[in-house]
Amino acid sequence: MDYLEFKIKCLDEFQEILIAELAEIGFDSFLENEDGIDAYILESEFDRGKFTAVISDYQEAGQITFSEGLMPKVNWNEEWEKNYDPIAVEDLVYVRASFHEPKSGFKHEIVINPKMSFGTGHHATTFQMLRHQGALDHRGKRVLDVGSGTGILAIMAHLLGAREVEAFDIDDWCVDNGNENFDLNGLTTRMGLGTIRQVNPVGPYEIILANINKNVLLDELGIYAALLTPGGHLLLSGFYTEDSEDLLEVASPLGLSLLDKSSKDNWASLILQKN
Repeated sequence: MDYLEFKIKCLDEFQEILIAELAEIGFDSFLENEDGIDAYILESEFDRGKFTAVISDYQEAGQITFSEGLMPKVNWNEEWEKNYDPIAVEDLVYVRASFHEPKSGFKHEIVINPKMSFGTGHHATTFQMLRHQGALDHRGKRVLDVGSGTGILAIMAHLLGAREVEAFDIDDWCVDNGNENFDLNGLTTRMGLGTIRQVNPVGPYEIILANINKNVLLDELGIYAALLTPGGHLLLSGFYTEDSEDLLEVASPLGLSLLDKSSKDNWASLILQKN
């Protein structure tokens, strides 16, 4: 079966959201580049109406153009090995793939083979979440990673000394990939499949991590607050800087106060604490 290839040019800040949206309609492989993304889907799985709707939603704001072609099956591991470079979050952590050499001078190292899952540290949201994790004491604490993707934040929590780490994602591909990455980094926990309501994690947790998107976060903030122990920390990202106030407006009545915030490439991250 042949693949359809879409070479999509867009603003940098729209790359990750397009990957998320296209994955929802059946695209199963992506390559990020300096102009945008290359997205791939089996010809038999392609729904042009759904694709057109996704592109239309973001076309003007994201300055999106695209070209379409047909290509035979690809060795995806070989392709992303060509395009995936290690990243460093200050001196806190060095994130690399298994085919990269280790590098000294960092407190921690994470090995991530991302396949199509989200969260290699390259995107501004993941970068900021990792940096915020480094500012919090994880030792001996229970940590919940919501929408875990590659599992990178759960792995970081483990490296920082968390007593127990739980993680889940709505995408079965992410779950499989996350568990592979857990094995690479010495975690024995297994990633769950489903939404937070389906997984129904049992609190309390001292730290909850959620790098998703604004609408999901707004919908689930009450659940996070209920699962947090008093004095516990909630780390959020996956939304634009200008959306921070909307999240804080919902968080405040739930007893969540702002401790710290950051912004990178117009993507925001917040550290909240339960009163």
